[in-house]
Amino acid sequence: MWKVGMSEEIGKALQSAVDRVNQAVARRSKVLPALPPRLVAVSKTKPPEMVIEAYKQGQRNFGENYVNELVDKASNTEILESCPEIKWHFIGHLQKNNVNKLLGVPNLFMVETVDSAKLADKVNSSWQRVRAASTQSLRIMLQINTSGEQSKHGLPPEETVNTVKYIMAQCTALHFSGLMTIGRFGFDPSEGQNPDFQMLLSQRKKVCDNLNLPMEDVELSMGMSNDFEHAIEVGATNVRVGSLIFGNRDYPNSAANTPSPSPEKRSKVLSEEAAKKMERLTVSEH
Repeated sequence: MWKVGMSEEIGKALQSAVDRVNQAVARRSKVLPALPPRLVAVSKTKPPEMVIEAYKQGQRNFGENYVNELVDKASNTEILESCPEIKWHFIGHLQKNNVNKLLGVPNLFMVETVDSAKLADKVNSSWQRVRAASTQSLRIMLQINTSGEQSKHGLPPEETVNTVKYIMAQCTALHFSGLMTIGRFGFDPSEGQNPDFQMLLSQRKKVCDNLNLPMEDVELSMGMSNDFEHAIEVGATNVRVGSLIFGNRDYPNSAANTPSPSPEKRSKVLSEEAAKKMERLTVSEH
């Protein structure tokens, strides 16, 4: 729910994020491509008012994880009127049956989560049909499953080069912008280099070497609120930051929004559970 005073909070949070991005750039090795990182403000579950406020503070790139939520926000009358230069990034898992709906979104700037040649084909043909009057290519990134987790979407790293080659040769309505990863949650940067970031870096090198592409032409989308600074230091050109700017996300009926019981109540519940267990044990002994 939008509250009075949130404007100032969002402004301060956004400025803090921008400052941290710039500080991370200053720490970055000079041998890396000198591309200023793009800050994508992830607004999922947040109301249009927050998007408009961040836009007023100078933010232009916004990211959404769910097609329906992106359609609703991008088509919102107030956002359309107040944010004419907004750039929407789709950063969630994209199913083929949602492609047409996604590509109809006003001010769609980039789809960061193409994860197969088949999906690229679908996006390519749909973009040609949906935006027939436009000659502008759709920017896409290829999502790589750098951690190898079954729960993560993305292309296996060993298929990266051939898939990029296919997209560039066969998907003429698409502009291959770079590689994207989500990576394993909970990595502690104090332990050293993030293996997911290193994997994405190595895949970019293979793509550039095999397809004779300049490193500057292949972006890297990696890093979120908890690790975007480390990502920039090692070469990220696109970071996705949400809770740091907009606060914790509002999931209905989620544990995050359920008040924690008081210590006294927890103690009472545990005592009752212990008593029930003792009762079951006593009954089973007879």
